[in-house]
Amino acid sequence: HVQLVESGGGLVQAGGSLRLSCTRSTTKYTVNRMGWYRQAPGQQRELVAFITAEGTTRYADSLEGRFAISRDITERTVYLQMNSLKPEDTAVYFCNVGLDDVWSGTVVDFWGQGTQVTVSS
Repeated sequence: HVQLVESGGGLVQAGGSLRLSCTRSTTKYTVNRMGWYRQAPGQQRELVAFITAEGTTRYADSLEGRFAISRDITERTVYLQMNSLKPEDTAVYFCNVGLDDVWSGTVVDFWGQGTQVTVSS
């Protein structure tokens, strides 16, 4: 079983920055993609950004270039650098890692417990 441990959330003023980290408990399995989602109160969970095994990155259009996703060379940790934060970025941020299941040919998703990001105006 794979566990994801997130850190880096907190309270920040508008215009500030935070860096989220998510580390998986094992590097035993092949990564298909790593990413971040967020869920604001009363809202559905939405994709923020992801990075594929090949290094391709994608971001939600609403971010306007303020966030950057990266990972370490071992693919054990994925980061989300968040700059120019706005009150509307306030949400619980969840790490997501998709690992290749070679036996079934599918991708198995694992989720972190979530970390709160609060941006004050």
